[in-house]
Amino acid sequence: MKIISKNTFVIGFIVLNCFLLTGFSSCEKDTNNIPGGEPKPIVLSTEQQALIQNGRSFSFDLFREVAEDALEGDNVFISPLSVSLALAMTYNGAEASTQQAMHEAMRLPDLPVNKINESWQKLIKDLASVDPKVIMTIANSIWYREGFQVQTPFIKTNKDFYNAEVRALDFDRADAADIINKWVSDNTNKLIEKIIDNIPSETVMYLINAIYFKGQWKYEFDPNETAPAPFYLHQGGNKQVPMMHQSELFGYYSNDMFSAAELPYGRGNYSMIVVLPHQHASVFDVQQSLDDALWHELSDSFSDQRELIVTLPKFSFAFEQKLKQVLTRMGMGIAFDPNMANFAGINPQAELFISEVIHKAFVEVNEEGTEAAAVTAVEVGVTSFDPSTPVLFRVDRPFLFFIKEKYTNAVIFAGRVMDPSDS
Repeated sequence: MKIISKNTFVIGFIVLNCFLLTGFSSCEKDTNNIPGGEPKPIVLSTEQQALIQNGRSFSFDLFREVAEDALEGDNVFISPLSVSLALAMTYNGAEASTQQAMHEAMRLPDLPVNKINESWQKLIKDLASVDPKVIMTIANSIWYREGFQVQTPFIKTNKDFYNAEVRALDFDRADAADIINKWVSDNTNKLIEKIIDNIPSETVMYLINAIYFKGQWKYEFDPNETAPAPFYLHQGGNKQVPMMHQSELFGYYSNDMFSAAELPYGRGNYSMIVVLPHQHASVFDVQQSLDDALWHELSDSFSDQRELIVTLPKFSFAFEQKLKQVLTRMGMGIAFDPNMANFAGINPQAELFISEVIHKAFVEVNEEGTEAAAVTAVEVGVTSFDPSTPVLFRVDRPFLFFIKEKYTNAVIFAGRVMDPSDS
């Protein structure tokens, strides 16, 4: 094995989050055809409630920071859950001021580390089992350089709470990257076949999280109703894009800045929230206004359903963003500082630090449902209306969208569509 002569090591910590929906079957509008008929409640402990509430604050703060870094005309798509799980796993190796900075940047509640891990453990299990119409699996693995010493409690914690598969690997063998990439491919239904091209000599560990999601709209759009129509761009002008159409009872919300509709998947635990700014507002105004209080107000309103005539563009696009500067602005700067970071919980002798966080994501929305994938690579271096009248919800200008779970209100994905034809 090649000897690493540096006193400062690098841990490559990659979290892969894939949200995938393929192979949809026909879905009737009669809810009796949905297994179980109604969403399955998830009972949350006090600790879980605190973790999720703070997690939503992290989700909106992260989305806002990433969206502000993007160009005005860019589509944006991230998975706050992916980033949260990535940081939660590495948080177990952080100590002293580094742990405190991560705690604040991740917007974690004031709970002991073991309670945070227990809450994630149950939440991961609940999210994977609430809807027979939705397949959601979460897989974790840790790959470390053969000969590199890793603290036993760090490994045990990730095994016990995140069900992580742990394996020592000779990172210098020619096929080492291929072995890790095969695990990624196997756990994302081959949607993402490669996460690393090669393993740098200073890299000593990869931690990988993969989430696989497969579902369908509760009420599918009829492909025969899809037709080209203009989508009005923020910069001016318009583009002809394929627009889907349907009329159905959906959750609806409106205030003086935007209106929102809830489009459920399966039997209703998971849904997409489409947030459409009013003509006098902009998508940038809305993304600035979103916070946990407004999210609660919006979500609570969806219990009163309204007949909506929905026009929604089909769209698919990829997004990539490095998050080092974003997370530094959110308070995690010390974790990126080679001279100050403390990850002694992984290895007390090595001077470990996060060198970069890379997030990649893909989303496709069509008549049958949604297909999406997200990859987070953390490298350590170490409203007012008449209820009797149908609402025309025509999404023909830039909008935001979120994919969430009903009872936890957890934000799985967050996106901004500026141009649905930009694939």
